[in-house]
Amino acid sequence: MDIQAEKLNLIKWLTSVDEPAVIERFIALKKEQHLDWWDTITDDERAEIEQGIAEADQGEILSHEEVMSKYQKWRSK
Repeated sequence: MDIQAEKLNLIKWLTSVDEPAVIERFIALKKEQHLDWWDTITDDERAEIEQGIAEADQGEILSHEEVMSKYQKWRSK
């Protein structure tokens, strides 16, 4: 199968399609192929990320060393 030829055939065919439902299906397929990771996480996960960004914007941050010291027991040896 020559993928480039198949793409051209699809483009030619698509330019002749007059059915809105067919076009909508192609648009939906395109969106499925380009999902943003943000759209795949839960509302709670988004809220946590947004809270972290807000805290960082306000200067409420810890250095890497501070975090590593605080969570020393979980560090791999």
